[in-house]
Amino acid sequence: MVYIVSVLFCLVLACEEVYLPKPKGYNRIDLPEQAYMALPDTFPFQFRYSKHAQLIKDKLPENERYWFNLAYPDFDATVQLTYKSLKDPNNKPEILLNEAFELTMKHNSKAYSIEESLIQIPNQQVASISELEGEVPTPFQFFTSDSTNHFFRGALYFNTAQKNDSLAPIIEYIKRDIIEMLNSFEWKY
Repeated sequence: MVYIVSVLFCLVLACEEVYLPKPKGYNRIDLPEQAYMALPDTFPFQFRYSKHAQLIKDKLPENERYWFNLAYPDFDATVQLTYKSLKDPNNKPEILLNEAFELTMKHNSKAYSIEESLIQIPNQQVASISELEGEVPTPFQFFTSDSTNHFFRGALYFNTAQKNDSLAPIIEYIKRDIIEMLNSFEWKY
């Protein structure tokens, strides 16, 4: 009798417990502490960039002298950077501005939202930042210009098929690096 009561008691207790599926898990992402170093003196501008990024010259034949990448090998990410001298008569500021906005708007069909903002950088200049939400190839773009001599543009790309919500911690990490780069940005005249 005691055996039957204890079995019934166990069955009653077992029926009351609600089982829920486990939530989806995400890969653990260990981000290194942010640290910066100065850009080499061979450029017509100066800024600080992440010690965790590699400065790589863009070697495509059609690319220009000061086009380069900041590669983040641990994250399979690249910040593509381009510079144009406005002293060259072929580089018109209004055309370069339109191209920068057009490159951002190309992602309009896949972006949930595009948030544009301006930040103050050294020498009383401004940088334009575009943050794109959704499954876009480049979640962060920016440009700055002194409007008479220089134009500088950049975009963050990932070489992975991961969804951007999974990459959010890495995007935020690299975004802080880019903001540091812009906050330390200075033209060499």
